Amino acid sequence: MCQVGHLDPSSHQRVLMKTGLILLIIGHLNFITGAFVHGTVLRFVVNPRDAISLQYAVTNAASIISALLTISCGIAALMLSRYLSPSTLKWAVFALSASSSLGCLSCLLGLAVSIGLTLGSQGRVLLAPCTFANVALTPVSRECPFDPTRVYSSTLSLWVISLLLYSMEMIFSIRCFLLTIDLLHLGCCCCGVYRRKVSLPAAPVESSNPGQCLDLLRLDSVETAQL
Repeated sequence: MCQVGHLDPSSHQRVLMKTGLILLIIGHLNFITGAFVHGTVLRFVVNPRDAISLQYAVTNAASIISALLTISCGIAALMLSRYLSPSTLKWAVFALSASSSLGCLSCLLGLAVSIGLTLGSQGRVLLAPCTFANVALTPVSRECPFDPTRVYSSTLSLWVISLLLYSMEMIFSIRCFLLTIDLLHLGCCCCGVYRRKVSLPAAPVESSNPGQCLDLLRLDSVETAQL
């Protein structure tokens, strides 16, 4: 059951290089998406007194932090694919991949809540800075800092793209996490502890076999008779 270390070092290097490159690309794309959402919409919408807009701001800030963690994990994985020997680098990739996986999971949940709140309120919070009554009759107005006819669909589209990117990030972060576990031989340590726990209770049973004790007594009596 404990099949750890089945990859040779060259295979580890290739897989780590591909995983690091993918994490680096996806992290940059997610960072750009989060910055674009903040720059075009959320910087006008955020209101500390409104719970929904505050949730938007917290989720977007967490998304940017998670994207930075993913970029750092990708860079560290690329360095580890080049130099497999340093244990400090292995532990750094281990910590970064675990943090990136947890960050992606929290961002997925936060974005799902944001999309649900936006659909439920029909974009009321997104259009809060606009003071006119009819959005359709005023596509571009001085009373609104952005185009109100496109903010609802554009923000939802960007959030859906972020959901897909975070799903990919979580998959490849978990893959990088499992690779570092393999390199650190943590699975072998767990298997060794399990085998020792299983073998210790089995030892007295083997020594308490009555047939084996009788055979030993017979051999002793035969050796004594020969002497």
